[in-house]
Amino acid sequence: MTASDTTVEDLLRELAPQVLAVLVRRHWDFGAAEDAAQEALLAAAVQWPGDGVPRNPRGWLIHVASRRLIDQARSEQARRRREDLAAVRTPLDWMLTPPADHESLTDRDDTLALLFLCCHPSLTSPSAIALTLRAVGGLTTAEVAKAFLVPEATMAQRISRAKQRVKASGASFRMPSHEERPQRLHAVLHVLYLIFNEGYTSSVGPNLQRSDLSGEAIRLAREVRRLLPDDAEVAGLLALMLLTDARRPARTTPEGELVPLTEQNRGLWDADAIAEGVALLTEALPKGQVGPYQLQAAIAAVHDEALSAGETDWPQILALYEVLMRIVDNPVVALNHAVAAAMTHGPPAGLKLLDDLDVSGRLGGHHRLDAARAHLLELAGDLQGAMARYRAAASRTASVPEKRYLATRIERIAARLAAHA
Repeated sequence: MTASDTTVEDLLRELAPQVLAVLVRRHWDFGAAEDAAQEALLAAAVQWPGDGVPRNPRGWLIHVASRRLIDQARSEQARRRREDLAAVRTPLDWMLTPPADHESLTDRDDTLALLFLCCHPSLTSPSAIALTLRAVGGLTTAEVAKAFLVPEATMAQRISRAKQRVKASGASFRMPSHEERPQRLHAVLHVLYLIFNEGYTSSVGPNLQRSDLSGEAIRLAREVRRLLPDDAEVAGLLALMLLTDARRPARTTPEGELVPLTEQNRGLWDADAIAEGVALLTEALPKGQVGPYQLQAAIAAVHDEALSAGETDWPQILALYEVLMRIVDNPVVALNHAVAAAMTHGPPAGLKLLDDLDVSGRLGGHHRLDAARAHLLELAGDLQGAMARYRAAASRTASVPEKRYLATRIERIAARLAAHA
């Protein structure tokens, strides 16, 4: 059959982590496997649009990549002139005689095992994110570097060190045991959550959103959901992403300026994404113990289902945050809880909670604490205090759109103060 370039590109993006996972499982050389997989993907991108997609595209890719590993092993053998291939971790016999239809290589999907490997506990969150985007997400090193505004060479070193650390840990390429799974799955979901958040609200740079990152996080969460359909927290994370990302079209003006939730045109929100998120959440909640991703998804659903900002059920949101705070010890959750308390019981209640959070030092120097305080002070009528806090927030954020938005708030308050002078 003949496929369009777009169809081939989408298929290759879907198959890339699966092919790499098979090669890593069989050969256990992350670097060599990744190089071989990339060469196979490049060959397919060139050949398939004209020749058509083969009957077993994953088997085709694995076969081509395996042949590349075979050639590499033979070259190493010739160079070293050794009697055996002790330096090659997987016996060459398997690679020399792949089955004709390649079915034995493609009868299992190792994507989730690869994702667990990339989120190994020995890695820091930044390293796990980078390795996940590179190996499982299929982004090039240059694309990952661009996403985090660092030089490509720096990101290449970070990814290389992550691979070396995983290798040095002695981790085996397998799904974690029943005892290991909760902790390891928590790490996987946390990395996907961080990737999504960085895409939804970029911490640095000229753009508020990086839809490529948030979209990739959603795609990977769907993959985890496909492989673990009965896990309620996996469903909760996917629901949270969908319910949050549904607002993306309304979060910025055509010029890229930030639009706060209360001022967004809700007609621009993605109704299909909201419906899918609510359905996932409705299915997940009765399955047992409710986890933090399900609770955050429930909060997002309350926001999304309100027809206007004024109709938001803040008491319900406050109650959900209070349950969430009993489960997770997270200062950002505490910050959002304070805002919900202010919207339910009035600004003084929220400001008192922000004072407590400030004293704890857990968000010391973070621009969002200043921004939240400024917002509540403005609601309380303390315009001078609000302006001072908006200025502090603007000086601390590295996001250009957030800085511009905060400057706009300062200008509005200054105009109000001038009018009453």
